[in-house]
Amino acid sequence: MAVKRQLSMVLDLNKCIGCQTCTAACKLMWTNRNGREFMYWNNVETQPGLGYPRDYQNMGGGFDDDGALRLGRQPSQEDYGIPWEYNYEEALMTGTDPWLRPHVKPTWGANWDEDRGEGDYPNSFYFYLPRLCNHCANPGCLAACTRNAIYKRQEDGIVLVDQERCRGYRYCVNACPYKKVYFNEQISKSEKCIFCYPRIEKGLATACAQQCVGRIRWIGYRDDEEGPIHQLVEKYKVALPLHPEWGTQPNVFYVPPLSPSKYASDGRELDEPRIPLEYLESLFGPRVGEVLDTLQAERQAKAEGRESELMDTLIGYKHAEMFKLS
Repeated sequence: MAVKRQLSMVLDLNKCIGCQTCTAACKLMWTNRNGREFMYWNNVETQPGLGYPRDYQNMGGGFDDDGALRLGRQPSQEDYGIPWEYNYEEALMTGTDPWLRPHVKPTWGANWDEDRGEGDYPNSFYFYLPRLCNHCANPGCLAACTRNAIYKRQEDGIVLVDQERCRGYRYCVNACPYKKVYFNEQISKSEKCIFCYPRIEKGLATACAQQCVGRIRWIGYRDDEEGPIHQLVEKYKVALPLHPEWGTQPNVFYVPPLSPSKYASDGRELDEPRIPLEYLESLFGPRVGEVLDTLQAERQAKAEGRESELMDTLIGYKHAEMFKLS
């Protein structure tokens, strides 16, 4: 989809601490009511893990190598996790199970497998992966919509759902391989992350980025050569899309995580990263090794007192400078 400009986001996974402040900011602003209780337009997942909705990476969608649209399957309520309320008064006053769930016995929910990861001590590992709509250049949701209800704004490339045109056919849910389009049962329409466009129009960053205590998010336009997005994605090429093989051309990019070395059974440090390179490549594509080498070299330069424009950008000394919205 040709647009005049494309607004994008970069997230540095080396700085994410999994505090879920971004998730809370998004939910309080957009998805805390009216059929949206199960929706997490922004959420932070533990990787390796099944993600949200459960096992979304194997639900299909996106495009094949020939550019043909693939319709995946729609997540079930159980895949999202049916929302529940805690009976706090009974749990606190009678000493019963503090996780008492009076109306439903859930089997999954957002962050169900948080902090689990993989591997055995001392070589266990995990990292955090915040996810939101990628506002793709080639959105599967848009291609699948038979009502032309989904569109990209010409001025910034944000993907939106026209609620007047939407009839709730849910092809968009099936076609999005990231499963970041949700169906609202109360209004029988699809809803999704809107990249906080009312804030963007006022020159303000998205709620998830503004509230991020780790300063892991940068926002800007792809064509702004002086902005942080161009620097991280195009100049230094250290920010990669999630699952580029799905063919949607995401506009949310990630700086992949470095990891400590593995340890042998006798305590010796091994020359092998704890997070397998093959696993990171399965998420972010074949350039991960090259990116990690660049990050290591620039970190070393900074540690030795030499100049590193890349590290200065990634540190994010001034929060406001991480958002260039004009």
